[in-house]
Amino acid sequence: MAAGYVEILKSRHAARLLVGTLVGRLPNATAAIAIVLFVRAEGGTYGMAGALAAVYGVANAVGQPLLGRLVDLHGQPRVQLPAAVLAALAMTVFAFCGLDPRPVAYAAVAGAGLFAPPLEGGLRALWPGILRAEEEAVHTAYAMDAVAQEVMFTVGPLLVTLCVSLWSAGAALVLLNVVGVLGALSVVVSGPSRAWRSAPREAHWLGALRSRGLLVLLAAFLFVGMALGSITVAAVSYADVHGGDVVYGWLMAALGLGALVGGTVYGVRRWTGAPEGRLRVLVGLLAVCYLPLLLMPGAVAMTFLTAVAGVFLAPAIACAFIIVDRQAPAGTVTEAFSWLVTTFTVGASVGTGLAGPVVEAGGAVWGFAVPGVAGVVSLLVLLAGARVLAAPVAGAVVAASSENDPNRAAEPRFSSGDRA
Repeated sequence: MAAGYVEILKSRHAARLLVGTLVGRLPNATAAIAIVLFVRAEGGTYGMAGALAAVYGVANAVGQPLLGRLVDLHGQPRVQLPAAVLAALAMTVFAFCGLDPRPVAYAAVAGAGLFAPPLEGGLRALWPGILRAEEEAVHTAYAMDAVAQEVMFTVGPLLVTLCVSLWSAGAALVLLNVVGVLGALSVVVSGPSRAWRSAPREAHWLGALRSRGLLVLLAAFLFVGMALGSITVAAVSYADVHGGDVVYGWLMAALGLGALVGGTVYGVRRWTGAPEGRLRVLVGLLAVCYLPLLLMPGAVAMTFLTAVAGVFLAPAIACAFIIVDRQAPAGTVTEAFSWLVTTFTVGASVGTGLAGPVVEAGGAVWGFAVPGVAGVVSLLVLLAGARVLAAPVAGAVVAASSENDPNRAAEPRFSSGDRA
């Protein structure tokens, strides 16, 4: 890459927007563990904790693309900040009301998930404008974005447990959501966010989903999400026999570390060739690296294999960002990125639900077979849709921002024949 991470962060507004987005997404990233800890502290069952966490996840999956479409239509400040405030208020209601009455608890959690602001998609829509639409720099920013996510999903649960130990589970819910609102505020008052305008869009009820290439990508990443979700369940079964919660913690940390290392290396290297072909290679390697988990060696070796299994995850996600940017119809860039987030999240939930019965029926070894199979299916989807992904989207443009010209809506999108 022509510009490394340091050069990207030196660009005006870049560091602020990246940090603000990560802070703003903390409530979303930590919601599942925070809800589970709160329910247990209130005397609820694991079943209720799982149900509430699932309600949050489903509501979030519904809300992200809908809010993303609203951002494309009305701009970032008018949507992101009100959504963050509503989500925080809903989670605060849950923290103060507790588990009774049950309908209020479920409605509050659903509201918190539904209104979680699409900051992730919003940041990716801003990168071309911040970096003046320099293709290599934008691609490096996407990779840095994927790496930063791994850091957030590693640090986030630690912050939750720290807040719970210092204060209480309810205080952790409220505090993290207040911090999330401050993060969203930091983003939306910035010049690029206020000036950003989506490109003119064709009125269509499908929005971003009218792109066939985007549908192929979403289908592939549904299975990538399934692979990741199933590993978390299979790892629990493995850890029960090989050392308990400590080993499980090491396995999950190793998975994140592998993704962090892979994403870092991917982002600082200069790549040639179309990203569609590169994504097929990355997903294929991802599937191959899941297979050694079936060996289930001792805890130390298994931790190493889990780290290897995570190496190609962040690069695959970063490469997918580039393809989303190419395939999103004009005026739908935030919605398109939000659909990728939603699809990946739904896939992870499906993988978690599928791996449970598989582990009960055949043990951990069969549980670790699920991510391998899901990875292979994802690769087959990409191979089957190769021609669709390679076709450029007619009239597609990169949404960008300009402080000096708030009405400038777009820069030319990189065509599918350009170097990635």
